[in-house]
Amino acid sequence: MIFTPKNTPSDQVQLTFQDVISPAEIEVDFSSLRINNTLHRVFFVSGYPRFVEPNWLEPLISFEHSLTISMFIYPSNSSGILQDLKRKIGEMEATIQTDMERNRVIDPSVTIALDDARELQEQLVKGAERFFQFCLYIQVPSSDKEELSNISQLVQSTLGSISITAQPTTLEMESGFISTLPLAQDQLYMPHNMDTTSLATTFPFTSSELTAAEGVMYGINAHNDSLIIYDRFSSENANSVILATSGAGKSYFVKLEILRSLMLGTEVIVIDPEREYADLTAAVGGDYINFSTNSPVRINPFDLPEVADKGENELGRKILSLTGFLKLVLGELTPQEGAILDRALNNTYRMKGFTINQAPESYGRAQAPLMEDLYKVLIGMEESIAGGLAVRLERFIKGSLAGIFSAPSNIKINNPLTVFSVRDLPDQLRPLAMHLILDYIWTKIRKDLKKRILVVDEAWYLMKFPDSSAFLVELVKRARKYFLGVTTISQDVEDFLGQDRGKEIISNSAMQILLKQAPASIERIGNVFNLSQGEMRLLLSAGVGQGIFFAGNTHVAMRIVASDEEHQLITTNPLEKSGQTN
Repeated sequence: MIFTPKNTPSDQVQLTFQDVISPAEIEVDFSSLRINNTLHRVFFVSGYPRFVEPNWLEPLISFEHSLTISMFIYPSNSSGILQDLKRKIGEMEATIQTDMERNRVIDPSVTIALDDARELQEQLVKGAERFFQFCLYIQVPSSDKEELSNISQLVQSTLGSISITAQPTTLEMESGFISTLPLAQDQLYMPHNMDTTSLATTFPFTSSELTAAEGVMYGINAHNDSLIIYDRFSSENANSVILATSGAGKSYFVKLEILRSLMLGTEVIVIDPEREYADLTAAVGGDYINFSTNSPVRINPFDLPEVADKGENELGRKILSLTGFLKLVLGELTPQEGAILDRALNNTYRMKGFTINQAPESYGRAQAPLMEDLYKVLIGMEESIAGGLAVRLERFIKGSLAGIFSAPSNIKINNPLTVFSVRDLPDQLRPLAMHLILDYIWTKIRKDLKKRILVVDEAWYLMKFPDSSAFLVELVKRARKYFLGVTTISQDVEDFLGQDRGKEIISNSAMQILLKQAPASIERIGNVFNLSQGEMRLLLSAGVGQGIFFAGNTHVAMRIVASDEEHQLITTNPLEKSGQTN
């Protein structure tokens, strides 16, 4: 095929197909090859482990950097292999016999190799195995020398972790590069002998499966239409994080999980900023608690836990938690104000009979202090700074917001499904209420350990403030010890991932669900979750209820499915809820 530029006589310039696709520059070095501005280094595998399991090359497929992997398989004549094996077995037997006659210590590697050779000989004679020669090459691309060196070391160490020895194709980089192109040309020919069983395990292209013997059915595996059944409590932690745009199906997915978890005996607690869980709560007979300034519901932030971790200073921990909460109430504090507040909190608890050295089991015998007690302590302190703090606190004691968290707690968590609604609070008070409710839940659930899921919807409210985000991260990290799984949901991906606290929550969540993403946030999502270009395209074009389900090191494309009865309980589509259809 010949390409001729327009308006140019054909006898002056003629471009072949090779001219069009050829790079502008190629530079071959002894340890790398440069094509235009991209460097490439090729490795050949020279040593393999003695025992392997299916999908043992999976670390290459899930490697965090792009790699090109090339495999060449050459069938061998069994009769010739049997003759070679017979000769090799004779040599090893003679070596062992000679060592025994001379009273030498027999080399264990020779003994092991002899056993393997005899076993392979038997399998070949029976026809149960065939013999092959196998070549494996890995090409590493990079934009600069330093990155290429770092990635190359990481590739070698990753392969070394599964007992594979990889060496660069020094002085043969061009041949190595051609061998990794989709041309079926093995210009290196660095073979290793393998039987059928060993060769079958080298293919790292098995479909990911997330079908466990027990757990919740989350959806359909889009790769092979199998069921995604997973028990989040079987992982290293039971936490999950869900990120998606508005309307992608986040709440639908969570409500479906709640319904199915309740059927398996798991207790569920939800913080609901948008009143999305009211119908579901009513349908299953749960407790729906509306937390607002006009509601009779009260939560005392000074409540102490009735149990404590061994060796933990629960009162000290509670004062630290209260300090973070009061920073949301009072605004930013100077170092002097922080010191005064800490002293005032200690005095407030001391007035009610609580001390640092007191046993936690005795906390229930005394009445916890109230916000009004802290206000009185601040008023009674001599420092003018304390008076200023009291003034800033006054509107929550005597002003328009009096009573919201300045009275004894009057609720209990004793229903399989408990939902706290904060929709009726002003936007500026929602982070306060969510922090307060989380702290109260954390204080109460530790007394009675059981399977629980805590759902924090619209977590970006908390992530906007350093103290509330730090509290949420601590809760996520410690939840595992109390059989609690924290589900963190956010549609504001930029706010959530734009800080280290959001990434800490993700790294401490064994289950992660990504639904449809906005173009503005897809690059950040791809970097945080190490997504391929195909996976990012999937999230950009995903429909409602479609996305990627991560469970530990395994992830699959997912479709969320619900029965008709479940759908009627959890849908938020206004037309469907009113009985209209298009």
